[in-house]
Amino acid sequence: MTDPRRTGVVIATRNRRDRLAVTLRHLTALPERPEILVADNASTDGTRAMLARDFPDVRVLALPVNHGALARNHGARALDTPYVAFSDDDSWWAPGALARAADLFDAHPRLGLIAARTLVGPAAEPDPLNDVLAASPLGPATDLPGTQVLGFLACGAVVRRRAHLDAGGFHRLLFFGGEETLLAYDLAARGWGVTHCPDVVAHHHPAPAARTGRPALQRRNAVLTAWLRRPVPYALARTGALAAEARGDEHARRALREALTRLPAALRERRPLPPHVERAARLLEGTSA
Repeated sequence: MTDPRRTGVVIATRNRRDRLAVTLRHLTALPERPEILVADNASTDGTRAMLARDFPDVRVLALPVNHGALARNHGARALDTPYVAFSDDDSWWAPGALARAADLFDAHPRLGLIAARTLVGPAAEPDPLNDVLAASPLGPATDLPGTQVLGFLACGAVVRRRAHLDAGGFHRLLFFGGEETLLAYDLAARGWGVTHCPDVVAHHHPAPAARTGRPALQRRNAVLTAWLRRPVPYALARTGALAAEARGDEHARRALREALTRLPAALRERRPLPPHVERAARLLEGTSA
């Protein structure tokens, strides 16, 4: 495939108009000239007016309510490019990164997701996750580029659109916060490769202050992911550990409360990983049980 616009970009956003504008200025200047779609999670800060005024060539998917990470799924469905790169409203792609990702997808039909090398802030400091991904004990596969992984940063991921939709995309129960692991599991369970390719580069410029409630959401979703896909003893152990932390930690208490509220839904949607993916998950955690 020689079309330079093989990869579209989906940005999920809510009430971050000014940061979104910075991101769009970077993305619209890329040499690949990708199609860009903003999936707006019912912003109330004038985001849509800003987009219509300043970025008329950017497509807008105006969602009536906040769908969290699922906005990315809606955006991927709305595009018709074979590959989809995800950006947050504070991240963008390096020049040439999208073309490189598309070349890798073209050359490797089983490749479902590329976890990019992410550089943070104006100084372009390497994100610590880069080294974790590069050192994955899952190693390479003969039919895939890079190193096999079961994790990624959503703002530094490019997917094969067909694989993303085949795996179900980001899960509705998690909403937002640490939602990436479950998608990596589901891609691998469907036979798609998930790899870290450091020559695909994303830039992330997060706000100096962390988003309120993020630690609780990540802990909640780690427990829910365990109940959705991992063995029952493992899920029980994760829940018990969170309960122990909750005795003296406000974030853990909130995470436990919200996890227990969602637990019946997680049990209804439970789908244990195939043995080979479960073994890979255990290997990444450094356990054999």
